[in-house]
Amino acid sequence: MTTYPKTDRLMQRGAEFLGSRYAIMCGAMSWVSERSLVSAISNAGGFGVIACGAMTPELLETEIAETQKLTDKPFGVNLITMHPQLFDLIEVCDKAGVTHVVLAGGIPPKGSVEAIKGGDNPAKVICFAPTLALAKKLLRSGADALVIEGMEAGGHIGPVSTSVLAQEMLPELADDHIIFVAGGIGRGQAIAGYLEMGAAGVQLGTRFACAQESIAHENFKKAFFRANARDAVASVQVDARLPVIPVRALKNKGTEEFTAKQREVAGTLDREEIEMNEAQLQIEHYWAGALRRAVIDGDVENGSLMAGQSVGMLKEEEPVAVIIEKLMTQSEEALSRR
Repeated sequence: MTTYPKTDRLMQRGAEFLGSRYAIMCGAMSWVSERSLVSAISNAGGFGVIACGAMTPELLETEIAETQKLTDKPFGVNLITMHPQLFDLIEVCDKAGVTHVVLAGGIPPKGSVEAIKGGDNPAKVICFAPTLALAKKLLRSGADALVIEGMEAGGHIGPVSTSVLAQEMLPELADDHIIFVAGGIGRGQAIAGYLEMGAAGVQLGTRFACAQESIAHENFKKAFFRANARDAVASVQVDARLPVIPVRALKNKGTEEFTAKQREVAGTLDREEIEMNEAQLQIEHYWAGALRRAVIDGDVENGSLMAGQSVGMLKEEEPVAVIIEKLMTQSEEALSRR
C-alpha cells in the first residue's frame, strides 16, 4: 500500500474526524453525489457525501441504505437548511446511523444542530462558513467542523476567493478546530499548501464529477472535458429583493433561462402571490430540475452544468481510486520539495 507520510501527518486530525484514510471530502453535487460515486470515494479512502438536495425522506432513506450496501466505510449526508422537511431528513440520518451530517445553504435553523447531535445515533455536524464572524458563531452553536469554500467552487458560491478565506480564517481557527478548505482545488499541490496553512483536510467536487464511477451522462462529462476555467461563470442576481445565492456553472442556454426564472419569481413576489421562503424554494427547485436535465438526461444546452473553475484541469474519465492516488502523490511530492 502506497504511503504518503508528510501528507498523512498534516491530514491526521481531519482523517480521524471523518474516520477515513484520507481527509479528502467529496462535495455534495446534486444528482452526481449518489450511491455509486459516494461509495467509490469512501472505498478508495476518501469521504463520500450524499447530496440530499430536494429528496423526500423516503428517497433519502433508500439512498443511504443502497450506499451502505456498497461500502462499509463512513460517509456523510448533505442536507439543505431550507428544506421544508429538514427535521424529518435528520431523523432518517439518525435511524440509518449516518456518522456525519453536512448542513448547507444557509444558517442552520434553531434546533437542527441539536437534533443531529442528540439522536439515538449522534452524528458529527459540518457547516459551511463564508465569513470569519459566521464561522465563530457556528462553532459556538455546536458545529464540530467547518468547510470554508471560496467563489471558485461550482454550484452555490460566496463572494470571496478560497485563497483569501484561507488566509483570513485558518490562522484564527485551525489550531483549535477542524477546518476543511474547498473551492477551485484540482491538484494535490494546492492541497499541500492548504494543509501547511493549518487545514485539517480539503473538499473537492468538480474533480470527482467526471470520475468513472460517476453516473453523470456522457454528454455532461464531455462538456467538462472541453471546458476551460473561464467557461465556469457565476449567475447574475436580477432582483435585489430576491436573495439568490450565485451559482457557478458552464455558460449555456440554461444560464440564460435562470435569469428569466428569477424575473418570473420576482414578478410573483411583486403581486404578493407567494412568500419569500416559497420564492427561494422555487429557485432551488429550478436548479434541481436543471441539474437533472444535464446530469441524467444529457441535455447540456438547456440543463445546468454546475462546475468549479478547476474544470479546466479535467481532461479524461478516471476511476476514483486513481484520482485520489494522484492527488495524494502530488501533495506528497510538493511537501517533499519544501
